[in-house]
Amino acid sequence: MNEIADALSELARRRLGGQGIRGLRRLTAGATQEIWRFDLLTDGVETPLILRRAPGGDRVSPNAIGLEIEARLIEAAALAGAPAPPVRHVLEPGDGLGHGFIMGFVEGETLGGRIAKGDSLAGARPVLARQCGEILARIHSIDPRAFPTLRRSTPAELVASSEGAYRASDLPRPVFELTFRWLGDNCPPSPPRPLLVHGDFRNGNLMVGEDGVRAVLDWELAHVGDPMEDLGWICVNSWRFGVEDKPVGGFGEREDLYAGYEAAGGAPVNRDHARFWEVYGAMRWGVMCAGMAAAFRGADPSVERAVIARRTSESEIDLMRLLAA
Repeated sequence: MNEIADALSELARRRLGGQGIRGLRRLTAGATQEIWRFDLLTDGVETPLILRRAPGGDRVSPNAIGLEIEARLIEAAALAGAPAPPVRHVLEPGDGLGHGFIMGFVEGETLGGRIAKGDSLAGARPVLARQCGEILARIHSIDPRAFPTLRRSTPAELVASSEGAYRASDLPRPVFELTFRWLGDNCPPSPPRPLLVHGDFRNGNLMVGEDGVRAVLDWELAHVGDPMEDLGWICVNSWRFGVEDKPVGGFGEREDLYAGYEAAGGAPVNRDHARFWEVYGAMRWGVMCAGMAAAFRGADPSVERAVIARRTSESEIDLMRLLAA
């Protein structure tokens, strides 16, 4: 921690117009990236900031878009009218901190269970689904040509990728087999104009306050494809945190989500395609959970990996309900 504090203090003087930093501490949020909070000292004024960086500074995931691109996406989202923290600085090699960026601190709640059930956010929940639709419409308005390195994927390619990951586990699961057959039979064509997709827009990746959504977080899975994917992913049961009768993040209704999306300039929502992406999302999460078992037995025998692996059975139950509906 001392090395990070020293590097941030030097960075504050060189790049951020401050005299140093205070109160550096690592936050528990962030399963794949390090999240640090600190105060920038400027003429006696303390400004809270966030450092988001790769684990250890240099352990970059091959499946993520890269923190430098993530910072650019956050800036583009803000320009498009989506709530996003201001990016203050993208780390450079001379900063001595590795890969990452510094952004403004946004006050609010990110824990999905509290957003879905907490008393303090009861007044915000009725507006969240429509807000999410409006925000997604703005995200989807970002020109993907500005991000040529982002992965381009058709619906069929995404299904094939998930099925490949499942086959690689070499552990037959009848519910997964049935779902992949359904996905193959119901796969929509590639959209005529693929758009920028957040890729992980859900309860748990949103900063929420009493006035609603204050920031969209965790852009590391962004890609270019079918925008309906985002509308389906936020409705997956795993992101309802026990409030199963509120399909949008455990706080709202699908029709409010769709209405907000269309009112903010999004294309008319194809309900059948949105349902496909909800089934795909539940399948995608199930495959990810199943893969955690191998990670637990191998390079990362952490409690987090074991707990997530256990949730594979929950995804199987969700899939059976979706396919029977």
